[in-house]
Amino acid sequence: MKPSVAQAQARLDPRSSPSRRVSIVVPALNEAGTIAATLRTLVAARMRGTELIVVDGGSEDRTVHAARPFAERVVVAPRGRASQLNAGAAAATGEVLLFLHADSHPPCEADRVVLEAIGAKALAWGRFDVRIESERKSLRLVSAMMNVRSRASGIATGDQGIFATRALFERIGGFPPQPLMEDIAFCRAAKRIAAPICLHQVMLTSGRRWEQQGVLRTVLLMWRLRLAYFLGADPRALSARYDQVR
Repeated sequence: MKPSVAQAQARLDPRSSPSRRVSIVVPALNEAGTIAATLRTLVAARMRGTELIVVDGGSEDRTVHAARPFAERVVVAPRGRASQLNAGAAAATGEVLLFLHADSHPPCEADRVVLEAIGAKALAWGRFDVRIESERKSLRLVSAMMNVRSRASGIATGDQGIFATRALFERIGGFPPQPLMEDIAFCRAAKRIAAPICLHQVMLTSGRRWEQQGVLRTVLLMWRLRLAYFLGADPRALSARYDQVR
């Protein structure tokens, strides 16, 4: 039987193959007030065939209830971002994984942008530029500094929307089981395999943490924690310090 036009195109273009489906993984914990707004931005992507997995870490509010109408699956995993991200990846069926924070809004057609950036590469990963949602000029500067630092270091943070092919994700063993800096550790391992794809499209992330804790205080805290981590501090000890000031 002669193949259809769609089948012929799929053979020629790996991005149109079902094996290149994008799965978006969103970890959540007590995000009933924000999760629906995030997931609504992904409705068009789901209509294009993108899979959406929400991973709840044991919320005590109505996060699971709010997420169910917008996702293919809502799964429950032990609390902790690394644990939840890995559980979402295990439940996903796509060959390209995009990890999205529950209070972040991806750029329009993020799934298509990621597939185009990866192309036919088997081992690839990257992130978006980030902009902190706030009227404060100081947070615009913080956003710009984050993007410059990320391009210079090849290290991304979770609020930049890290993505990877499943082959690369599995080769490095996913996110390490640590309570803090799991995104930094993931990027360190990933960049040993492939240089990051740094997309200029913007991931919009909530400024609530910065607004609540103070911009300067939050910047100094994260600098101290990140420096301590790079110098070999135990992520569990850093997580305890972080929890004390949140």
